[in-house]
Amino acid sequence: MSASPTATAETLDARLRAFAAHLRDPVAHPAPPGIEDRRMQVYRDLVFNNVRDLLSGNFPVIRKTLPAQAFDALARDFLAHHRAHTPLFPELGQEFLRFLEQRAVAGAGDPPWLAELAHYEWVELALQLADTPVPAHDARGDMMEGVPLVSPLAWPLAYAWPVQRIGPACVPEAPPAAPTLLLVRRDAHGEIHFSTLSPLVYRLLQLLDAGEAVSGRAALAQLAREAGAADADAFMCEGAAMLQRLRDEGTLLGTREA
Repeated sequence: MSASPTATAETLDARLRAFAAHLRDPVAHPAPPGIEDRRMQVYRDLVFNNVRDLLSGNFPVIRKTLPAQAFDALARDFLAHHRAHTPLFPELGQEFLRFLEQRAVAGAGDPPWLAELAHYEWVELALQLADTPVPAHDARGDMMEGVPLVSPLAWPLAYAWPVQRIGPACVPEAPPAAPTLLLVRRDAHGEIHFSTLSPLVYRLLQLLDAGEAVSGRAALAQLAREAGAADADAFMCEGAAMLQRLRDEGTLLGTREA
């Protein structure tokens, strides 16, 4: 008597799952029976090399900074143990970030700067692919009396480690006393720009992007209080010029429409 279609499908599904489990983690999962190991090795190498090469392309600085064996071990652990939320290759970088976060929680012993450097490398591609709609705004609005609108394609970033300097020739042993504050933005031509932010400008963008309808004047007044500015009038004057520069470069779109 021949096997039923359901039984055949279940057997095929079990074999495919065993095959995939072995390719992901050959140490923990034996190869399905009846397949020559030489042939399995071809598949094992193909799957691992593809994953490693994709990670290398997404995180070239990490690939060059870590010893080759350490990077390969990280790629193997990612392949073996991370369960991705999406099958899309462009999302691999974000999946790797989740993987590194899980390792940090588990105390895997990675370099303490690794997760932040990975995020810094991921940001450029993420912003290139970002499809966030630009909200309605008044590009010529009064930046002091109106509510300045931060572009959804301008991301202020704060890191404990100097991620923009880390590389094979610069591997810090301890984070600096001050955080690294950066701005990454995409311009109208699709180009990505990185720049360093002062603590005051970073805080100003935080205040403007907090989701509350805060006028430019009110945000600068709060910033002056927080900074303990000795000359509030001079601070407000310089702040108004800063709001204009941020609009000119595209970090601020203008003001919110009523």
